[in-house]
Amino acid sequence: MKLIQNFLPFLRWFPMSKETLRADFIAGITVALILVPQSMAYAQLAGLPVVYGLYAAFIPVIVASLWGSSNQLHTGPVAMLSLMSAAAVISFATPGTTDFIEISLMLALMVGILRLALGVFRLGAIVNLLSSPVIIGFTNAAALIIGFSQLSKVIGVPFPRSDSYLFDLSNVFGQLPEVHWWTLIFAAGAWVLIAGLKKINGALPGVLIAVAVTTLLSALFGFENKTSVSHSLVQDKASVKTIEMYGKTKNQIGLLTTSIANNNAQARKLEEEGGIENIEKAQQLLAQANVYKYQLKQLNDENNNRRIELHGMTFKGVLENDVLVALYPSGTVPANTETDNQTWRFNKVEGEKIILSSGGAVVGYIPQGLPSLEVPKIRWDLLFALLPAALVMALIGFMEATSISKAIATTTGERVDTSKELIGQGLANITGSFFGSYTVSGSFSRSAVAAKTGAKTGLFAIISALSVVLVLLFFTAYLYHLPQAVLAIIVMMAVFSLIRIDPIIHAWKIDRSGAVIGLVTFFATLIMAPAIANGILFGISLTVLHCLIRTMKPRTDVLSVKDDGTLGGVNAHQLEPVSPYFVPVRFDGSLTFVNVAYFEDMILEAHADFPEATTILVVGSGINDIDASGEEKIREVAKHLREVGVNLVFSSLKNQVMRVLEESGVVKELGTYAFYASKETAFNALKTAHDNALKYECYEEEKENK
Repeated sequence: MKLIQNFLPFLRWFPMSKETLRADFIAGITVALILVPQSMAYAQLAGLPVVYGLYAAFIPVIVASLWGSSNQLHTGPVAMLSLMSAAAVISFATPGTTDFIEISLMLALMVGILRLALGVFRLGAIVNLLSSPVIIGFTNAAALIIGFSQLSKVIGVPFPRSDSYLFDLSNVFGQLPEVHWWTLIFAAGAWVLIAGLKKINGALPGVLIAVAVTTLLSALFGFENKTSVSHSLVQDKASVKTIEMYGKTKNQIGLLTTSIANNNAQARKLEEEGGIENIEKAQQLLAQANVYKYQLKQLNDENNNRRIELHGMTFKGVLENDVLVALYPSGTVPANTETDNQTWRFNKVEGEKIILSSGGAVVGYIPQGLPSLEVPKIRWDLLFALLPAALVMALIGFMEATSISKAIATTTGERVDTSKELIGQGLANITGSFFGSYTVSGSFSRSAVAAKTGAKTGLFAIISALSVVLVLLFFTAYLYHLPQAVLAIIVMMAVFSLIRIDPIIHAWKIDRSGAVIGLVTFFATLIMAPAIANGILFGISLTVLHCLIRTMKPRTDVLSVKDDGTLGGVNAHQLEPVSPYFVPVRFDGSLTFVNVAYFEDMILEAHADFPEATTILVVGSGINDIDASGEEKIREVAKHLREVGVNLVFSSLKNQVMRVLEESGVVKELGTYAFYASKETAFNALKTAHDNALKYECYEEEKENK
């Protein structure tokens, strides 16, 4: 039975009682009220149409609940991985395009395979590379990046994306004078409604209520208000020229993106066929693709600037018999003409038409129906380019899921198997990528709600996913007028709550080096955004380097007796040395190839500081391991000291270390008298011996003087 449950872990739910079914049903419906609006908001954060958020809230939720180890963990779209997905893919395609969607699904497949592999081979311990300060620094930076990335939607201005998030954000702040007030009012109203309802009664689905109310008001008052016009209606040549250049450049960007993909695909095919001629052709194609990439970046930068310039232009419509016949830049409308009392702004170019808007952005058309089964398109040319981001996303997602599960388990008493959780999360992403889902992970907010409302088994997650099915089948048309500003507020409220300062302050008090690494990770993530995966990779590198340095140079000190009779460091406690002839030193680290040179330096330095010493005692209680380099170095140092009349002795060595020294012959070479069971025994014996020797020398001197 246990073997079957390892393959089908959801069997642990059975048998179910009526109370369990009722609790899971209530929890599932409650979570669904949060899941639907959140999934749409996070899809936009990932640079995808909102329907892909709903797809991600369907199949992956079911698979993760069936094969995960936590009964209360809810899997689906989450803010952090949504942003990381967008940041990873945006270098290769324009958000919202077919290419962007295909690469996002491929990335989900990669993340799923990595998580599944980590789970199958029980390699979850690799997440230990993410130290607490690094996680906090990265999370705080990512929360700020995610939150402020939504600011443009809240104030109704464009947010052109480039290679620098901070530069893009400065462009948004530069457009504050052009704020669209109705968009801001909708966003502020949603915030007040969500926060107010939470304060009045936390059980109320504030997010869903805000979505319903703002969608209804948006539809009633015609919040979107778009119109399609020809170029000839715009009565300003400079504006028309800028719009035409924007449309033309946008087409060039699309063609270049396709050319890059084609060149990479052809080059890969030629390399697989082999042969000198084919390899040369492949290199030429790749070189041409690099040229295209440079041109693509230039065109994107140009159009980003044009987009901001176009948004700054406003137009007034002139009517004849209630028909729009001309558009003039604001302030240039001829006198005594009838206008439509609207202020129009550029929205986009569609073919030969210009789309103008006098209102705010809404979600728009959402395809009705369930996602179809389709094998993700594998872009082999992007595989290695996406791999670092996929690995970081796999680790971050795993860390989120396990930390949430363990936090909930402290109240439920449930045992969480991290390897099974990895398998469940991996299968969820793999299966989801075949049904239009981008990368998913465990959600803290939805899991907390599930636990609070009394979810007993993973059935609650399946019920929430079936609720999404109902939305996809019957209610997508009703979401057309949902303001994008409301979705932006949902994201901002969710991620800003993740910002934590106290852990960094606490780390500063107990581990200043770790706190500094956390702060460096924070600023590196901000600077490197939108490629935030590089920020945490930088933090991990610093952590590993710091750990390596600490391993190479463990804590050492000359020991002496404190006032209370215990031993302490001479430098740490400002103590007087025990004796000029006997030097006890502490070495707190495993004696391996990494630090044998430092061990030798420590011994030689002690001998240099106490040239009259005849014995150096190494207190080895901190030596947990020793390798071939370590035992060889002990031989060399002991031999060198013997040549100058100094004995090297040890105390407090652990069994595993003593066993290595005995089997290698070091104990026989140095003599059993050179090894003491405890530091107290060694200290007392050696101090007594050297004190007696000193008394004898003094006696002999006095005798000679007489």
